[in-house]
Amino acid sequence: MKKHILLGLLWLGGWAAQAQELPYQTPPKAIADLVEAPQTPRVSLSSDGKWMVLLIMQDMPSIADLSQPELRLAGMRLNPRTNGPSRVSFATGMMLRRVEDGKDLAVLGMPQKARISDVSWSPDNSKVALTLTTGAAEGKIELWVIDVNTVQAKRLAGVTLNGTFGKPYEWLPDNETIIARGLVAGRGAAPSATAVPVGPAIQENAGRKAGARTYQDLLKNPADERLFEYYATSQLVKITLAGKLQPLGQPGIIQSAKPSPNGKYVLVKTRHRPYSYTLPVSSFPVKVDVVDVTTGDLVKNVADLPLADNVPTSFDAAPTGPRAHDWRADVPATLYWAEAQDGGDPKTEAAIRDKVFTLPAPFTGKAEELAALPLRFNDITWGNNNIALIDAYRWADRKEVTYTVSPGALPSLAVLFDRSSQDKYRNPGTPYTKRNPQGHYVLATDAKSQLIYLVGAGASPEGDRPFVDELDVKTKASTRWWRSEAPFYEVPLAILDFDKRRMLTRRESVDQNPNYYLRDARSGKLTALTKFPNPYGATGVLKKQVIRYKRADGVELTANLYLPPTYKAGDGPLPTLMEAYPVEFKDKSNAGQVSGSPFTFTRVGYGSPVFWVTQGYAVLQGASIPIVGEGDKQPNDTYTEQLVSSAKAAIDEGKRMGVVDPSRVAVMGHSYGAFMTANLLAHSNLFKAGIARSGAYNRTLTPFGFQGEERTYWEAPEVYNAMSPFNYADKIKTPILLIHGELDNNSGTFPIQTERFYNALKGHGATVRYVVLPAESHGYAARENIMHMLWEMNTWLDKYVKTPQPVQAAN
Repeated sequence: MKKHILLGLLWLGGWAAQAQELPYQTPPKAIADLVEAPQTPRVSLSSDGKWMVLLIMQDMPSIADLSQPELRLAGMRLNPRTNGPSRVSFATGMMLRRVEDGKDLAVLGMPQKARISDVSWSPDNSKVALTLTTGAAEGKIELWVIDVNTVQAKRLAGVTLNGTFGKPYEWLPDNETIIARGLVAGRGAAPSATAVPVGPAIQENAGRKAGARTYQDLLKNPADERLFEYYATSQLVKITLAGKLQPLGQPGIIQSAKPSPNGKYVLVKTRHRPYSYTLPVSSFPVKVDVVDVTTGDLVKNVADLPLADNVPTSFDAAPTGPRAHDWRADVPATLYWAEAQDGGDPKTEAAIRDKVFTLPAPFTGKAEELAALPLRFNDITWGNNNIALIDAYRWADRKEVTYTVSPGALPSLAVLFDRSSQDKYRNPGTPYTKRNPQGHYVLATDAKSQLIYLVGAGASPEGDRPFVDELDVKTKASTRWWRSEAPFYEVPLAILDFDKRRMLTRRESVDQNPNYYLRDARSGKLTALTKFPNPYGATGVLKKQVIRYKRADGVELTANLYLPPTYKAGDGPLPTLMEAYPVEFKDKSNAGQVSGSPFTFTRVGYGSPVFWVTQGYAVLQGASIPIVGEGDKQPNDTYTEQLVSSAKAAIDEGKRMGVVDPSRVAVMGHSYGAFMTANLLAHSNLFKAGIARSGAYNRTLTPFGFQGEERTYWEAPEVYNAMSPFNYADKIKTPILLIHGELDNNSGTFPIQTERFYNALKGHGATVRYVVLPAESHGYAARENIMHMLWEMNTWLDKYVKTPQPVQAAN
């Protein structure tokens, strides 16, 4: 395929199935204006609440930006020019705002047109570190630090960062030193990607079960392995703000390096051979070491774990051996980790699934058991010796349990919360953590370690109403500090004063862009910190209405209804675009719970259907498509029946309201929503057209599970076959527009999925158009591609929905 050429059926003229060359097009001005609305700055708040960093985000990159060299190795995408991620959303400018008086201070010494990422505050909030990616000519990632008092930025010379595994640095608690992953000095030129092979690439399995889900961008041959090692290898370096550099340990494929709270040690995780051609880097063998920060010497090899290629595909499975190593956040230097007690296989009968262990410095003693869990370990929120919270789960029935434990008085495991992870109405919220002087986040408690604070979304039949609660962990009695009130949607971001109940929040409404405020929860006083305007200006406000209805089996559903700004009661039914994304549930009551809020400001992203209210359409956005399987039944056993029933219910409700013309409805979706779209066209006659972007259509190409489906193809072939719209290509008579990114990186949605589906549809005489967006991944980014995609969609909708034309039948 030629670069920057879109493929599809001839748009005008005959119906021959042939490729065409087509320059980039743009959608109607009203749609283009929404796309090009200025971005709202992003905010990074200091942990003491005294400062904000305002980040001015880049506009959409051009297709030229997106077409830079890219390596796809071990499940990662790298830019060989910068030795970092190939697709990064940069900030192009920044300023400091003092919260007390709202004064803005321009950062001094920053280069023009900077590309900023990985912003983080020092533990005492006196400095801000960031990475700065230089232009393509030099191609490197630099480390910069801003002194908050002087607002002066400076580059820390002497090291070029390796951004292969994301943020490449961490602060030490002295606020003057940083641990970074740098490029190895004198590493030479990159190995050739086109070197003549010295032999075949071979994979072998000696009788072990080694099923794996379908991954993208994997290593394919020894040449890939050499490239991966070249770009992923880094040298750990200690850097002082005064400019002193000291290497720590030996170079390696260092995935992470995390300092201990006291700053004396670094926990280093290094990937190594043998690699896999069927799994990403996250499954490669890993060595877990503790390194001395002063000398760089190895203190202890904590673990050396093999290739994780025999982990069962169940969501409740885990690798054997120790895993999830990290530092206990509330003490100077204590490691913790989890270890499966059932061989990592949820099908094995076991009263205890996981145990959690701790090991304090100097790491020479025997690890101490902290907790024995009947469920799979997920995470720990550390508080102090009197309290920590352990989260555990069982995916099979969506069970989620939070335990309290007293690390200084074992055994002390007790259940605090026991609930379904899908029961939004009973979600108690997330324990609030505060940053300690060492820069680590610990549980916020009272002096007796009896009270904790919970911040939650506040899902309810009226929609989300975020809250802050104070909870007594002994009595389980809670006191509500504050709750978001209509007609606003307000989210608590930081508790600045627990005694005065003073918080920082982000607040928005249907007609007000999100902005930041100081809120006194006792008095109700509200002080604005930012005044970001409505980015749509003359376009006005995009207003939504949350509608509620039921499908035939009684499950309650919701959708966001958008109507054209000029629409008035009595104007009659409109052509309609419906967008949705199916979700699996194990309980009907949870499936019917309301999501989102009617009071949020509508910001239109590139993938939104809301653009089409400007073109005279009614839009049903986020229509509920729950797929329920209660008890021993699995959701996907009746996938298509529930899918069609949910879609019909949405259209029927729109018809009842008098705003939806049921004879002129289109359906669209992205990824699993594209899969949904194709299935709706295959199994119903509800729609005049469909738009499916970056989907998967043949489930035999994802045989070890997909989305929320744990069973393999060989365990449930009838489910895989019934859910594959590819198998029903001969039944699809509704016009369908297929769009896919040329370089899709998402698990399971290889571009070949759309290519083969298009061929199947074409072979049966369907009305279909296939558009390949150059250089795009699973999500789309380039301005030219996004504008053209919207033009394609608008043209398709106008042709087959707004003023439908006859569909020519196959000969």
